[in-house]
Amino acid sequence: MRCATWAVIGLFGTTAFAADSGEDRALSLTIYNQNLALVEHVRPLKLAAGRQRVEFAGVSAQIVPETVSFSAANLDLIEQNFDYDLLTPTKLMEKAVGGKVRLVRTNPATGAETSETAEVLSTTGGTVLRIGSRIEVLRDDNLPARVIFDKVPDNLRARPTLSVLVDAEQPIDQDVKLTYLSHGLSWAADYVAVFDELRGALSVQGWITLTNTSGTTFTNARAQLVAGDLHITDSESAWVNDQRNKAQRIAGTASGTAQPLADYYVYPIKQLTTIADKQDKQVSFLESANVKASKGYEVSFGGFDSSDQPLSAQVRVRFSNSKDAGLGEQMPSGVVRVYARDARGQPQFIGEDRIGHTSAGSEIALRIGDAFDVTVTPTVLQTNRINKRTTEYQMSYLVRNAKGTPIVLTLRQDDLWRTNEVRAESIKGRRTDADSFAWDVPVAANGEATLTFTLRQGW
Repeated sequence: MRCATWAVIGLFGTTAFAADSGEDRALSLTIYNQNLALVEHVRPLKLAAGRQRVEFAGVSAQIVPETVSFSAANLDLIEQNFDYDLLTPTKLMEKAVGGKVRLVRTNPATGAETSETAEVLSTTGGTVLRIGSRIEVLRDDNLPARVIFDKVPDNLRARPTLSVLVDAEQPIDQDVKLTYLSHGLSWAADYVAVFDELRGALSVQGWITLTNTSGTTFTNARAQLVAGDLHITDSESAWVNDQRNKAQRIAGTASGTAQPLADYYVYPIKQLTTIADKQDKQVSFLESANVKASKGYEVSFGGFDSSDQPLSAQVRVRFSNSKDAGLGEQMPSGVVRVYARDARGQPQFIGEDRIGHTSAGSEIALRIGDAFDVTVTPTVLQTNRINKRTTEYQMSYLVRNAKGTPIVLTLRQDDLWRTNEVRAESIKGRRTDADSFAWDVPVAANGEATLTFTLRQGW
């Protein structure tokens, strides 16, 4: 049994019965942040009258075929086929099973070539050939050899190809539009924020990361990004990412500069862009050097319990994306990474948090970590059962501040029952929603303070 390496060369020709749609005159991408995009190709088409097949090469390899829309005047669409079996040496050999190829070997000592006709018997676990009365297996052992095929099979494509069978009433010479949905294209927002606590300011840079895993490169495309969570039916639900956001928000009512689309927002990319297959591309979309911001401390409790151990407070950076605060833009869902400058003026990473799709004018509180030197110790002073549906709790919270500067800690009592009421309190609090209250507790530098309240809840 003789062994040989093999390379592939072939005779590439156009399919006789199919017309090529040509290259894109214009290409548009509307990319959603759910692994989904709307793709629109505008291509020149020249056809004789009658029934014929038109090939659109270079469409997305993850096209959703049932969403294809083909628009052309004086042209009736009869059927369409999506061919995604791409031309590779392995696929070419697989398609040759049962047929004949030409095997050319080169003698490494003399350079002389020998050529034999071989029948391809199998490609399972290797290529098995019948050459005359003998059986050979092609293996990779670096001997110079190549396999020559007479033609490329009709069902193998160099690029993903959509073919449509059309009937032209008269000769056609016009631009046609092909539109479809595709998986494999998505985007995500990320933010870099540098916090200057002394100035009470935040510089914010927003980046869009475009990701292309569609199997196709999109060249010189006019792209726009849609922010918002589309409702997609069960057949598509596997492509939807679950968004779970930790940053607190108080929704705003202001308008930003992003273009509305139904109940979503559109962010156009200003310049034409090429998104290569298997590429991440970053594009700047938001920038502000002076957004009003402050740092605060916060603790949330979902019940009434005592603790022997003090609980660290959360550190939050608070700002508004309102115009008055220095931003005035909607903020698509993404991760905000916060930096602060050290004594040498170098930015150092101090934490991150995720925000949801945030309308302009919202109040945002990013949780960037837990404080070492600001703690809270809860104590249940008394519990009174008023009746079988109502209980009253008397609580004490000891707040300690080991920092050399005074602070204000926001203490939240969340997840209350359907009916709830604060009956007494040592510091005036506020209701934040139907099931929550909050108190702002001032604490001196290297000092401590105690918040007490009596709260009755029932169902």
